[in-house]
Amino acid sequence: MSASDAPLPDGIVAVVKRDCPTCVLVAPVLVDLAARSAAPIAIYTQDDASFPSGVSPIDDTQLAVSYHHEIETVPTLLRVTGGVERERIVGWNRDEWEKFTGVAGLGGDLPAWRPGCGSLSVDPSMTDILAVRFGGSVLHARRVELASLEDEHEALFDRGWTDGLPVVPPTEARVLAMLAGTTRPPDAVVATVPPNLEPVTVEKIAINAVMAGCKPEYLPVVIAAIEAMCNDEFNIHGLLATTMPVGPVLIVNGPIRRAIGMNSGVNVLGQGNRANSTIGRAVQLVIRNVGGGRPGGVDRATHGNPGKVGFCFPEDEEGSPWTPFHVGRGFDASTSTVTVFPGEGPRCVVDQQARTPEALSMSLAACLRTVHHPKLPLGFDAILVVAPDHARVFADAGWSRERTLAELHANLQLPVAEIRRGVGGMAEGLPPGVGDDGGTIPKFRDGGILLVHAGGGAGLFSAIIAGWANGSTGSQPITKEITP
Repeated sequence: MSASDAPLPDGIVAVVKRDCPTCVLVAPVLVDLAARSAAPIAIYTQDDASFPSGVSPIDDTQLAVSYHHEIETVPTLLRVTGGVERERIVGWNRDEWEKFTGVAGLGGDLPAWRPGCGSLSVDPSMTDILAVRFGGSVLHARRVELASLEDEHEALFDRGWTDGLPVVPPTEARVLAMLAGTTRPPDAVVATVPPNLEPVTVEKIAINAVMAGCKPEYLPVVIAAIEAMCNDEFNIHGLLATTMPVGPVLIVNGPIRRAIGMNSGVNVLGQGNRANSTIGRAVQLVIRNVGGGRPGGVDRATHGNPGKVGFCFPEDEEGSPWTPFHVGRGFDASTSTVTVFPGEGPRCVVDQQARTPEALSMSLAACLRTVHHPKLPLGFDAILVVAPDHARVFADAGWSRERTLAELHANLQLPVAEIRRGVGGMAEGLPPGVGDDGGTIPKFRDGGILLVHAGGGAGLFSAIIAGWANGSTGSQPITKEITP
């Protein structure tokens, strides 16, 4: 709807509200103008249809006139000719009002000047409501009408649109507010989401981001994560269908971490930070509500893990002894990225005695060897999240990211004789014919350990997030730039 849909009468138009001290101050002036002005006077009131008394105000409590004519301050005076605004002034200034109206001697007992107040039409509590009311909807998603006696939260549970926890009802106003977080058009298709291979638009991602509890500034991260996941390399369909307890794990790097208030410190992999918690949850809701990846359907995980509600965390780049994680994956440090990894829940690594990087890398390697099974090499990747107290051991020795990874890999060469099936009384292990030449086999492929610095400043701990099957039949970690 344009300004022509809320036409103004010719003459002088005033827009006021009772909840404005300046408007109350100039109310007698408006009455005086109505009596003495040669030009017609129309007074629109935003919050009280009887204000000001002594004239016949026009009800604008629905804010149609204020919205369509972009009233930002009250009082505002407009000069209208032929239905078109020609001039405006805001606030109260006696000299300006007299010149504007052609009426002398206005408000002689009033102060010569007072600033106005904010218009209700630009009040933050109203902007989304008015965008829905008057802006002309840009949304294309199906509207769901609830019965008057339905509880909206229970209705969302009943329709199967939640992850088992309550979600925020995605009203049109909330979705429009969420879309303000990106410059992408609402109808732009971002990806095709398995398992149902449904196209997902920016609007549909925004709807699920609202449901997850995201702020608008988180939306670009959610969009980038969906782009990174929905391709053959990451293979989200396979990740859903596996009986292993894995799901998408998101690692955020670059300036956006701090801009949106993510937590890379104490309890980094846990609860308590809105951005960390809701970004990962929004991704999972898109998979569920758009792609159809629901537990008991395509999602056949034997156990699952709590991270399948949502698992997202940033790297602590500022405190890290190493170059940022995403720099090692080919991005500039100033670029914001999200990396998606097919991972299970974290497990803790405790070593409170190591004071040399050699000793600590041996401990970390020993624990990494147990990823999924100590006798299974090369099939799985892992994220190693090193907290500051452990990272300091490497920093004090001057070990770079590359040196640290090289030492870990060197300590993860598994003797073939120890990992054959049946050895140690364990049936699991290398099948006959594999590794017959003896020697060793790496636990991880090149690049199979993703080294990230994050966590609280106290505690000689690290954490391992084990991955799903890697390679062409499994999933590859994917890093995507986050753009507005």
